[in-house]
Amino acid sequence: MKKMLTIMLIFTIVTSVLTACVNDKDIPRKEVYSDIANLDFNFSVNPENFAFEVESNGITERVSEPLADMKVSNLKEDKNNISWTYLKKGIDVDIEKKDKYVDVTIKSSKNEENLFSWPSVKGDGYMLPLNQGKYIQSNDSIWRDYLSEEKMKLIEAFSMQFFAVDKSEYSVVYIIKNPFNNEIAFNTENDIEFTFNHEFPTINEQKEYGFRIYVTKKNPVDVAKTYKNYLIEHGDFKKLQDKAVENSNIEKLYGAPHAYFWDRTVISEGNIEWAKFRDSVPKKLRLWIQELLTTKVEDGSDLSLAFEDLNSVDYVDKYTKSRIVKSLSAVMQLKEFYNPEIFTETNKKTQSLLDRGIENLNSVELIDLNKRLLKGALGDIVDPIEKWADENTVEVLKDMKDSGLENMWIGLDDWQEGFIKPELVKEAEEMGYLIGTYDSYHSIHKPGKEKWETAKFKDTSLFEQATVANKDGNKIEGFQGEGRKLNPTLALPSIKERVTSILNTGLAFNSWFLDTDGTGEIFDDYSPEHVTTEQEDILARIERMEYLQKEWGMVVGTEGRNDFANKTVAFAHGIETPSFSWMDEDMSKNKESEYYVGRYYSSNGGVPEMFSKQIPLKEKYKKLFLDSTYTIPLYKLVYNDSVITTHWWGWGTLKVEDEIANRMLYEILYNVPPLYHIDKSEWEKHKETIVNHSQVWSNFSKKAITEEMTDFKIITDDRLVQMTEYGEALAVVANFSEDEFEYRGETIPGKSLLIIDGNRNTIYTPKK
Repeated sequence: MKKMLTIMLIFTIVTSVLTACVNDKDIPRKEVYSDIANLDFNFSVNPENFAFEVESNGITERVSEPLADMKVSNLKEDKNNISWTYLKKGIDVDIEKKDKYVDVTIKSSKNEENLFSWPSVKGDGYMLPLNQGKYIQSNDSIWRDYLSEEKMKLIEAFSMQFFAVDKSEYSVVYIIKNPFNNEIAFNTENDIEFTFNHEFPTINEQKEYGFRIYVTKKNPVDVAKTYKNYLIEHGDFKKLQDKAVENSNIEKLYGAPHAYFWDRTVISEGNIEWAKFRDSVPKKLRLWIQELLTTKVEDGSDLSLAFEDLNSVDYVDKYTKSRIVKSLSAVMQLKEFYNPEIFTETNKKTQSLLDRGIENLNSVELIDLNKRLLKGALGDIVDPIEKWADENTVEVLKDMKDSGLENMWIGLDDWQEGFIKPELVKEAEEMGYLIGTYDSYHSIHKPGKEKWETAKFKDTSLFEQATVANKDGNKIEGFQGEGRKLNPTLALPSIKERVTSILNTGLAFNSWFLDTDGTGEIFDDYSPEHVTTEQEDILARIERMEYLQKEWGMVVGTEGRNDFANKTVAFAHGIETPSFSWMDEDMSKNKESEYYVGRYYSSNGGVPEMFSKQIPLKEKYKKLFLDSTYTIPLYKLVYNDSVITTHWWGWGTLKVEDEIANRMLYEILYNVPPLYHIDKSEWEKHKETIVNHSQVWSNFSKKAITEEMTDFKIITDDRLVQMTEYGEALAVVANFSEDEFEYRGETIPGKSLLIIDGNRNTIYTPKK
């Protein structure tokens, strides 16, 4: 009997070439398949241990290593199909021959928790969609160390749902049909290998997973295009141009660098006559401000000391000015600022706001009222309120535009920045920029003990009634261990309430950035009152992205490393360079280390140290996250003309001081928007670098953004010279080495690149 079960069952797969077609411009656009030729192959499978082999052009390779022997029952086979059951494990396997691939489906027949592991994968190297994409040789010592005993939740770790394994003469591509409840477990005892594990949760009625298995040439292009064709076949791909038909503001992303703009000053140093302020601030006002700082403002006690002994100094120094500006800006955001004993005289506009009742004012009106109250108390000591903070906000924005930054995506740390200076939002929108706020619905804190604004919800019942529990019944902690995770299927009413309240202030946001929604950090929720699967979790996240897009016309972006939201979002932060400082205490905690990324703190209300401080990077992390010799453009080969991707905000273009030139080369080679953090000081410091690079990148990207990335080549053996192609006439050859490189009669200096635009060639050498 055993001999009969181990017979090798062989089928032949004959693939067909998918040819691209061109549609007339007057005909509604349809997605076209990428022109690739998957290789013909045969396959064989041993049901007893699920060993799986393919043979192409006389070369046989393993798709899966053998598992431990299992008893097989219900074995069936016909011309195009083979199926069997592992009765003890409660697993049914079905393998079907198609014209371009083998379709593998694995089902659980158990009603209880079940787990199955297949395939078990070995190869010479791996093409994995880790962030943008990585090529990892199986014997690479750096990656062996990093992946040692590592387990990755696939929907969180991979930016797309496939992986490829390099064999001796070809690659095997595995497209994951069910993206949920999957994990890869690495074994690096010898060379790198891994096992694919799938969990069948009791709460999920869908009890199957599986793969499409293809054979391709050994290059990232054919691997990525195989996946792209799969998406198109299923209607799961949408071009950026089609998104722009629905929302023309998306075109403002074309050639647009991304910048987070930081300024929380309600009034700036230049708005204050300091000699008069020193001598003439009413004592009652000073004492009131100090009381508010001490009782209502976090870390305000230290700021209040800046007001002590002002009358005894001959000169108000820069440090004191900065602290007083920060103090005034803080108290003018408080509902408690108005004190009738202090602010005894009001003009008509001020009184009309007071008559409405402070509790009835929205945040923009509240800050406007407090500005007027302070101006009334200080008189000509300060400028008219219309000029307050202009030098730090509107004037910086105007200078950016005047310097040639035609298109920009501007992000704010939160909507409070817009409340403080609504003129900034209005000015950006009138300039033709996109401007939006950061927002998040991932974590929720206990009512009354919220540590950040996005974790605070008007519906206080959510903390107890709408948070995620694991299978043991314990609530899952929120970000950084604070609070809990909010179940997204129960959050939409609160999302609508928050977004509506923000936009009803009149802020002219035209973009919205949703933190974590694209990261794949999703959950099965075992709470008896609201059982939720990972799939339902993701669908709820997509629904809120679509709400912002469809109901408010927002250009929506997300932090993300996963493509499940590709049809909804226009841009994503984090795919190019992810968050990784948490991996090393020298980066995350050791403030004495040169590698410390910096505090999430700004002494002047501008860019926090975490984003402005330039640091070196340990070689290990350069190799893992920045080294172009490991990176391959898997995501861009699929999504260049669909989703705009750039760095996670903590690793902007200028963050790593000895990698700036390499990152600029990378941004053009891969069509990645530069990402900056800007306030008045940072703009003045880096203006020349930002403008010079952004203009070259922007001119290139406006042409590349609506084209498919059609090719990628490694030109030199050391992988330091690489080429990308976009459409039929646009290409980049990047030289990451220190030495000159000759390419078709052009000399490309070290750390430089060649842009080929039709018949026009341009050499670009980034300057830091």
